[in-house]
Amino acid sequence: MQRREFSISAATLAATASLSITSANAQGQQPKDGVDYLTLDKPAPTESAGKIEVVEFFWYSCPHCNRFEPQLEEWARKMPKDVVLRRAPVAFRPDFEPQQRLYFVLEGMNKVEELHKKVFYAIHVEKQALNTLPLIADWVEKQGIDKAKFMEAYNSFPVATKTRKATLLQDAYKVDGVPALGVAGKFYTSGSVAQTMERALVVTDHLVGIVRTSMPAAKPAPKPASPNTVKPAAKAS
Repeated sequence: MQRREFSISAATLAATASLSITSANAQGQQPKDGVDYLTLDKPAPTESAGKIEVVEFFWYSCPHCNRFEPQLEEWARKMPKDVVLRRAPVAFRPDFEPQQRLYFVLEGMNKVEELHKKVFYAIHVEKQALNTLPLIADWVEKQGIDKAKFMEAYNSFPVATKTRKATLLQDAYKVDGVPALGVAGKFYTSGSVAQTMERALVVTDHLVGIVRTSMPAAKPAPKPASPNTVKPAAKAS
């Protein structure tokens, strides 16, 4: 499929329609480069110094992303302390941008935990479009967020910058469909690559292990210097 003419093809549907079914043979195999994941030709930028960064690429209107969200949340609850999850809304076409900006406004207002799942629910269960600024702004206001403050943040320079960076990141990872996962700026996997998103999470754990073993070992903290012992002066006889 053309990246800028994003559509859900029959091949994508076949690969990702059932996120809960994984082949027993696939589960038992060691993930292979070029089969279960791809190694990037050029490293993608990361934002989590000292941590192993996992990026989820998603689109609020994507039904597969909606179904994957509970699995990702469960996986994130079990993440090791040296792993950090970062979400990156994609924009395969210009009309994706309102939802990109919505996510980054929620992030800036510390509302992702409260409203991220509600956006998916509104679109996929309540069948609200939420694909234009007026529709999004009206919905956000109903969630108790001041509409004027939302609009100010939506049109702000920081949100515009994050939106551009998210699009550049999807290009760096060569994302051609969602949901998809990037690992440490080095590896890429998805339901299409790994056959299911459940398998993609298994592959992600494997890739995290590869990255971890390649990271330099932390240097032990230096021992405090022993204080100089001053001998008492000899008493005069």
